[in-house]
Amino acid sequence: MGDGVVGERRQLINVAYRLLGSLAEAEDAVQEAYARWYALPPSRRHEIASPGAWLTTVTGRICLDVLGSSRARRERYVGAWLPDPLPGRAGRPHGTSGDPADQLVLDESVTMAFLVVLETMTPAERVAFVLHDVLRYPFAEVAGVLDRTPAACKQLAASARRRVRTGAPAPAGGQAETVRRVKEAWEAKDIAALVDLLDPAAVMTADGGGLAGAALRPVEGGPHIARYMAGIAEKAPGLELLERPVNGTPGLVARRAGTVLTVAAFDLAADGRVARIWVIRNPEKLRVWAGDGAPSPR
Repeated sequence: MGDGVVGERRQLINVAYRLLGSLAEAEDAVQEAYARWYALPPSRRHEIASPGAWLTTVTGRICLDVLGSSRARRERYVGAWLPDPLPGRAGRPHGTSGDPADQLVLDESVTMAFLVVLETMTPAERVAFVLHDVLRYPFAEVAGVLDRTPAACKQLAASARRRVRTGAPAPAGGQAETVRRVKEAWEAKDIAALVDLLDPAAVMTADGGGLAGAALRPVEGGPHIARYMAGIAEKAPGLELLERPVNGTPGLVARRAGTVLTVAAFDLAADGRVARIWVIRNPEKLRVWAGDGAPSPR
């Protein structure tokens, strides 16, 4: 692989995860892009001035196809589908493993709140918006991925932009404090304290994928969520709650006997109370958390 394309893998994983919200699908898309590169005759490869741009375009097209077909798959999914949660990297030198999670740049474009908004876009809107607005690719390059004119891609990005909620996110320090208080209230089974921490119109969405127990429909309203959380605490002796970054923002991880069973991400309202909780329990989405979300050096 001496043709310099191997170093593009990290950027391609970052593109594909933002487009798909799934680590496994992102890795498959990147592998397929490389397979297509190595299937080219050597003479054709030598003609390509920018292998990185070629691989990005091909990865983007593969992701566009996956997004189109995933709509039908997600309709068959048991309960709500949520993006894969990403652990922090404490104890793991940045980008040193082959694990796709280690290749990802954790910024505001991978927060659970942002990825959930991306899910509301059409595949073409998502590709145009992520490539141009998030990753700063010019519309001329986006046009090559979508096989549309740059002007059409500009319109797609504009319509996608309208779906993105305006308003600055709560500062991480404020979120960390709120999440800590949620953890303490949950451990104490203190429904009144939980209600105080939750926005009255808060929504909790859980993803068990039919492989782990989870509410099949969103739980709406602070008091309902507080009672639901307290009920889980009653039924789950031996569960250990840990404060851990989830997709780059403060979250919670629940584990029993060293196994991570649940990862929870949060989004705050303007007044600092919890507006959204995303609970991922599907074990297939938690494999990367095997070391509890903050692996220690061995």
